[in-house]
Order: sequence, then C-alpha cells, then structure tokens
Amino acid sequence: MSVRVRFAPSPTGRLHLGNARIAAFNWLLARHHGGCFIVRIEDTDLERAVAGSEAAILADLRWLGLDWDEGPDIGGPCGPYRQSERGAVHGAAVEGLLASGRAYRCWCTPEALGTLSSGVASARRRRGSNAAQRYPGTCRELSADRQRELESCGRTSVVRLRLPEVDSVTVVDALRGSVTFPMNDLDDFVLLRADGRATYNLAVVVDDMAMEITHVIRGAGHLSNTHKQAILFDALGGPPPVFAHLPTVLGRDGQPLSKRHRSDSLTGLRKRGYHPVAIVNYLSLLGWSSSDGREVLNLEELIERTSLDRVGSADTMFDPGKLLWMSGQHIAGMGLHELVAAVRPWLAESDLPGERAAATVAALRSRLQTFGDIGEHLHLIHPRAAALDVAHGELRKDPLARSLLEAVRTGLAAESTWEAARLGRAVRTAGTQVGATGPRLFHPVRQALTATSSGPDLGQVLAAIGREEVLARLSAALSEWAV
Repeated sequence: MSVRVRFAPSPTGRLHLGNARIAAFNWLLARHHGGCFIVRIEDTDLERAVAGSEAAILADLRWLGLDWDEGPDIGGPCGPYRQSERGAVHGAAVEGLLASGRAYRCWCTPEALGTLSSGVASARRRRGSNAAQRYPGTCRELSADRQRELESCGRTSVVRLRLPEVDSVTVVDALRGSVTFPMNDLDDFVLLRADGRATYNLAVVVDDMAMEITHVIRGAGHLSNTHKQAILFDALGGPPPVFAHLPTVLGRDGQPLSKRHRSDSLTGLRKRGYHPVAIVNYLSLLGWSSSDGREVLNLEELIERTSLDRVGSADTMFDPGKLLWMSGQHIAGMGLHELVAAVRPWLAESDLPGERAAATVAALRSRLQTFGDIGEHLHLIHPRAAALDVAHGELRKDPLARSLLEAVRTGLAAESTWEAARLGRAVRTAGTQVGATGPRLFHPVRQALTATSSGPDLGQVLAAIGREEVLARLSAALSEWAV
C-alpha cells in the first residue's frame, strides 16, 4: 500500500505548535514510507476565515522544511485542494446517499427546531435528565408527495444522514486500539447545509476517499468525530483509513496547545530565530520516542526512525525550555558558513564585512540557542565606543595594565597571520614577559578590547575584531597614560 496522508488546516490564522506537530507527524510518516504528503485547506467555515491565512500557513510549513507533494498551490491528480472548491464532489456524494436511502432531506426550520429544543429541554429539566438534545427525525419518513409539496412552497432543506439501527460503533485506532461509541448520543446529523455547503464531517470523508488517504493522523481532540466519519465511510461504500489520534499536547496553563498560546506560536519562534529543524525534532518527541533514546535528530534521522508503533496515547506537556535547548543543539551542529547565513538577518544593523561576520559568529556560536541570540552577544566583540572609553579609563587603576597592554600590542603587531590560535599564543607570550597569567592577563586585555572582563575565547575575539581595530583599541587604551 502506498501511504497517502494529509494535513488539513483551516485558514483561521497562522499555525500554532499544536497544528505544526500534526503536520510534522504526517510529513515524517509519508517520507518514512516513501509516500505522499498532501496539504488540503479546509475553508468551508467562512465566518472564521482570516484573509491571508492560507498563504501564511504554507509559508510556515515551508520554513519548517515540510514540503508537500500535492496542494492548493501546486495542484495534483486529486484536486482541487481547497474544500470550498470541491462543492461539486460533495454534492455528488450527497446525491448518491439520497438515492440509496442513506440520507434524506429535512425541511425543519431553525425556528421550529429551536422551539422543539426548548420544549424538550424544559421537559428534561423537569425529569432531571441531562441527556443531549437529539433531532427527533421529523422529516425522516416524509412521503414523496409531502416532499414535493414542501419544495413547491419554496422551502429550503438540509440533508441529514439516516443513522443505521445499531447500538454502537467501534473504530480501530492505531494508538488506542478498539474504541466503541454508543449511538444513543447521536442523531441524524446534517451533511449538507441549506445553502449547499458541506458540513465538516461530510467534506472530510468525501475528500479523504477521493484523495485516497490511507492514514488519518490527527490530534486526540478529533477522536469524538471519528464514529460519525466511520458511519459515513460505510454509507459511501469506502474502506476507512487507518486512524491514529496523537496524544494531546498541553500548554503551560494545562490546556491543549492552541492559538491562544501566542508566545509559543510559530511566528514568534521564527522571529526569535529558533532553528526550524529543531522545532520539527522537538514536536516529534511529543508522544514519540526513538528506539535508541536519542533526542537530537536531523530530518534524515527522523524520517528513518519515525513510526506509529512508538507513539503513546497519554497527554504530553509542551516544555519551552526543552525546545530552546534543542534549538541550541541544532545550531551547535551547523557548519560555519551555514550558520553565518542563518544569523545574517540579525547582523543587518552591525554592518560587518563578510570575513569579519564569519569570525564573529565563530567566536560566539557556543552561546547561541537561537539565531537571534547573536545580537545579545555582539557587545562581547564589538562594544559601543562609549563603553570602551569608560573601560579604558578604569584600566589606569591597574598598576600592571600599561606594561601588559604595551607588550600585547607589540606581540600582536608582529603577527603575520591573523589566526585565532596564533593570536591567543601571542597574548600569553606577552603576559609571560611582564609576569601576568590567568585573570591578571586576560581581564585587562579583554577590558581594553571589549569593555568586558569575560567572554568567548580571546584568540577568537581578536580574529573577529580584526588586526587594525585590535591595534587601534589597544592604542586608545594606552593613550590614557599619556594624558
């Protein structure tokens, strides 16, 4: 069987991490099996649609590296890939259900149903019952003559599914086993609205059948819809896909992760410079684990290892600290040129030339957990002029500083190759000449060059600052004694 999975977001805003996790699991499973990953936009809820949301969702998926084989922007053999454009497909399915007697038209007005609901609710309150309101089947057995009469009056109708006469429906879930749903909480639910639009459950089932979806991998919150969809698959004569409802991810407030967790949105993480593969890696671990216990995995390793048989069903907690740590781990594994390109947007205001930028990133990379962190550490190499002026004035209080800085300047000026390891040795040699080692050596030199007493490896700092600027800063510090 060729695996075909789909990610079907609603265009009601940008992706949040809960939805991104569903997309990541589907993508990884498709790639693991050499199958097809489909993006389908479920845009039939016109009232909640947000302009530009579809483009934003696709942009977020691309940023995460989750490419798709069929979708609204690239097409495919099973298109269109927006539910709002699939009305003819949904309508044809409904006509088939009407012809087979598995569905029927209902002319009950909202007002009539509201009155009925109010009356039934009052009666149930009197009896002390909390049972849910069910549609009583008013139009279930209308005669053909009565139906024609209602149509001739211009009354609009919805289409309802005729539920089978069974006590329960059992659905097999790949993660949870057999799940049985009693039928006494269901009524003949609506398939087609009065305006001709398909309801969620009908559109999902018809589109999954038409697109030959083999696995429906989604959040546990959708489990409550599954028995309705299983009934529809049967009514439409199609085999159900493999269902797998991933464990719920809880936010820091203990509630399921959703758009309200704005600090954990993909947009926010992207702006802060999180490594996108680290996000996919972390999201994959929310309910799944690698057989060898490794946590930091690149995309190729995730694709190779991901399978449903190592996914649990218990709720899992989103840990922002773990995600930040994982971003740092992925950044640490990047090549220097790749990392320089990744942090470049956060270096835009520093105006560093290419070779200086590379040396700066090399010096600071061990401090980065996000690409955006580079801006917080630039002062360790490229301080503000005012901070240097203050630091140089403070150096006059150190009786050894003048002779030490003179020796360091002389040693560095003699270096023909401006390379970090050689520069570090030159500084230590200068310190030996004046009897300074450890903090007595490095603190004054750092203060003269960066206005700080600690920071990255000093040789890397010198390489990042550059020959001319290093000698200029040392000369400026020594000028304090000429005053």
